[in-house]
Order: sequence, then C-alpha cells, then structure tokens
Amino acid sequence: MSFLGSFRNLLLAVCLMLVLGFLYYSAGKLHMHGWGQELRESSTEYDRLGFLLKLDSGTELEKSVVDNRGDGCTFAATQKDRHYTPCLPTLNYTRSAELSYKNGNITEGGCRRGFASAQMTAIFPRNDHNNEVNIMRFSKPAPMFLDNTFKQWSKLKDFVPPFGIKGQEAVIQKILGITKQYTLTSSLDSLSCKRCIIMGNGGIVANKSLGTRIDEYDVVIRLNEAPVKGFEKDVGSKTTLRITYPEGAIQKPARYEKDSLFVFAGFKPQDFKWLKYIVYKEKVSPSDGFWKSVATFVPKEPKEIRILNPYFIREAAFTFIGLPVNNGMMGRGNIPTLGSVAITMALHNCDEVAVAGFGYDMNAPNAPLHYYESVKMSAIKESWTHNIGKEKEFLRKLVRGQVITDLTAGI
Repeated sequence: MSFLGSFRNLLLAVCLMLVLGFLYYSAGKLHMHGWGQELRESSTEYDRLGFLLKLDSGTELEKSVVDNRGDGCTFAATQKDRHYTPCLPTLNYTRSAELSYKNGNITEGGCRRGFASAQMTAIFPRNDHNNEVNIMRFSKPAPMFLDNTFKQWSKLKDFVPPFGIKGQEAVIQKILGITKQYTLTSSLDSLSCKRCIIMGNGGIVANKSLGTRIDEYDVVIRLNEAPVKGFEKDVGSKTTLRITYPEGAIQKPARYEKDSLFVFAGFKPQDFKWLKYIVYKEKVSPSDGFWKSVATFVPKEPKEIRILNPYFIREAAFTFIGLPVNNGMMGRGNIPTLGSVAITMALHNCDEVAVAGFGYDMNAPNAPLHYYESVKMSAIKESWTHNIGKEKEFLRKLVRGQVITDLTAGI
C-alpha cells in the first residue's frame, strides 16, 4: 500500500506540473497574440491613411527590435523595453528608397503614389499615441484650403494668425460664404496620383531652360508676384496655384494668369480683412496696417479664391524647421518663408514634390537675387521674421532624404 501511495502521489505531482506548464505556455501565447494584434491593428490604421512604415519583425517581439541610425535616434518595439529618442535623424537612404517604392505604387505616367509621404515618415518619426509600439509616421493628411468645417479644428482656434485663425472666425465665414469652393479643380481632384512643383523666385532658375519640364507637373505652384510672361523658357507657362499675402500680391491685374487659383496666406489679422475687401470687391486702403503698399484689386472671381490652411504655417515653423514658438505669437525669427509653407502643404497633398528656384548663394554677391530683376544677391539683409539658416537646414534634409527633388540644385 505504501508503494501504491507513493506512486499515486508521484503521478499527481507529474500531472500538476503538466497542467501548470500548459497554463504558463497558453498564457504566454495569448499574451503574444494580443501584443501582435495591437501592432497589426495600429499598422492597418496607418495603411488606411496611406502613410505606411511597418516594423521589420524578423525577430520575436519579446526581443528588442531597435533601429539605431547612429545619431542617437532610436525606436524600440518590445514589451518591456519600449523607448524612443525623438530627433531629426540622418536617413539610411538605401532603406528609405526601398520603403518608398514599397509604399509608392507606380501609376500611369510614372507618378509614384505616396512617395513623398513615405519619405517624410522616415525623416520625421512620431510616437504612437497608444504608447504601445513606436511606429514612424508622417502626420495625417491636412486639406490645402479652409472650408466650412474650419471651426471644428480646435488647433486652428487656439492660435492667432499666422499660426491659426483665432479672432478671425467671423470674417473667414463671410469669405467662405461667397467663394463656395474649397478644393483644387475637379480634374486635379480626380487624379489618383499628383506630381507637384513649387517654383521659387531665385535667380538660380535663370538660363536653365526648365520651362517645358516644369509644365509637365500636374500642379505648378508659384509664389507672390513672380512673373511668368517673358520667362517661360526658364520657369514654364503653367500656373495652377499662386500663393500670396497682401504685400506680395500682384498689383497689376493684367499679370494674373487666367486659369490659376488665387491662394491667400494670412500672416496677420489685417490680412484677412484685406481678403474680405478683395472678395466682395470693396474699397481697399493700400496702406492700412501693411508694411508696404498692397493690391487693391485682384481679377479673380470668388470661386477662384482659396484660403491656405494655417496648419501648414504652424507645422513648417514649429514641427519641421524648429523655430521658436513664442507662445504661438509672431515674433523675431519664427515665421517660415512662403516657400517652406508651400512645400509643407504639397507634402500633405501631393504624391511627388519638386522645387525649382530655391536657394540663395551668399558666396556669390553679384549673382541675381531673383530671376525676373537685376537686384543682386548682396541686397539680402538679415530678416527680422525669418531664420534663413534653419530653413536651409530643413530643406537640405528634404533633398538628402529624397523627399523633394530640387531641379535647380540650389538647396
């Protein structure tokens, strides 16, 4: 009996160990399933946004999956050792190009769908809000222009111009009430893949004979009063959008292109009042609160006028260039140039982005400052509002990271 009792006790002990082992194994598998499911759901969400950068899960998630670019920028996807060092990394260009082609489908005409946003994702990583897995991603798409939903965008209401619309809600509502158009043209909106180019006004574009190549882009964006007529060989003849603020707007009605959209960028409260006068064809005082004389008439119908989303001014300034926030107020050296703002807008709304006419060579004081006038580079003076050095650093990162293509190689 004692032998049988001992055997029974041994058998019970073995069974108990087997049960405990099974439970431990099952718990581990269940935990891993749940962790993997969270990762897949998070990745799927970004798939729908079109900004996909999946972790290369060649190792089990319990092990540290770390991407270290050699400059202190890391992200890790582990259960216990989750860490993230946010900064602006030096890109692994081979890996970046591979990801771009994975995320950018080649469409008819050679347009690479999602290319610019895929590249931006690699340069500007962001932390997953669920704090589970740090997935690198570019921010969600933002519409080019304000529409009737602008009051629902809490961030816009938190900032005064130029970083938001606080205090301008009423006048914006009046403007949108008559323009009634908030997107690009129907033909451009229907494109599954858009190639955009932002034309800078730098003298570097002169004598490059890029006009034909520039006109091949779906969307050609020009800035302020830079002329087209007489310079078509170098800058092209096509204008889709002309982005400007009051002091930069063309003052001679005959110089406006007939088929282009007039895109208003508001940098101060007085600018929005000016736009209301323009849209309603009311009398404009050319010197009321402006630092130089402004256009008193714009030969565009209300349906051809748009308001640039101030989100791009704020994102360019604080997120990308790293200018001082100054409590969200305009201050010394914290206003991005219109060129950087236009590029930021394009990165959110175009699949491929190119630039031309960007870059000032301060080592060539006798070079032309702009392609359309004889003013020399030496005329540039230190700007109170802009930080040209930081902007140049930002734009160079975009070029090195293959986010944008610089046709004139001035950046």
